[in-house]
Amino acid sequence: MSLVVTGATGQLGRLVIASLLRTTPAADIVALVRSRAKAADLEALGVTLREADYGRPETLAQAFRAGDKVLLISSSELGKRDAQHRAVIKAASAAGVAQVIYTSVLHADTSKLGLAADHRDTEAALAASGLSWVVLRNGWYTENYAASIPPALAHNAFIGGAGNGKISSAARADYADAAAIVLTRDIPSGTIYELAGDEAYTLTEFAAAIEKAAGKPVPYVDMSEAEFKKALEGAGLPEPVAALLSDSDAAAAKGALFDDSRTLSKLIGRPTTPYVDTVKAAVKA
Repeated sequence: MSLVVTGATGQLGRLVIASLLRTTPAADIVALVRSRAKAADLEALGVTLREADYGRPETLAQAFRAGDKVLLISSSELGKRDAQHRAVIKAASAAGVAQVIYTSVLHADTSKLGLAADHRDTEAALAASGLSWVVLRNGWYTENYAASIPPALAHNAFIGGAGNGKISSAARADYADAAAIVLTRDIPSGTIYELAGDEAYTLTEFAAAIEKAAGKPVPYVDMSEAEFKKALEGAGLPEPVAALLSDSDAAAAKGALFDDSRTLSKLIGRPTTPYVDTVKAAVKA
């Protein structure tokens, strides 16, 4: 059985393949990529490359083989994800793959996150497909907030709109290890994992961790959803991205990014990466 990783040159996809390579022969791993040139390093490791593009359904017809176990990493193209995911599911069904594993979002069925709607639609499409499926409902990546550390250090303030909401994030590598484990195990169809970090923090606490690592004051400045969106757009982010991030923080203020089940650490067999470690690494970089 081949283990197929879609979006293999993306941030999560590369980490999943790196995790798989620790226990799985490279010959058993297939990377779905839009450009072979961008995946030359994976091919050099012995990973098989297949070219496919979520946005070009005609390329997906030859992307899968009967018996493949497929990790469908959710698309990052806002407004197009539902159609793209459905195209992947259709191609996988036609090929007769053994199982599709999908990276959804934490508590997708009840989440107030605006981005959860696409994930709910994809989960429904999987359930109706007749395929064997597993859903990894990933919580927030700590790197999502760590990406804002450079401007926070430059402007001596960490801005956001999550109020006192608790955020149970984990490092991207933690979620990648979980995906690799599920790819290599026999998991019953219909299994859903709610995955999040062991720790929960507020953005005030996150900013305090930045202060400690940087050795200078970097207070958290809480904003309304509209104010935060405007600030993000002022920093150069496209409107759809600014809207997604400000909506996500507003939902986080109401608990959308909190989970204390520790399912992720149980699945990967170790504690999740402490958020302060990710902060320290970002400050050092």
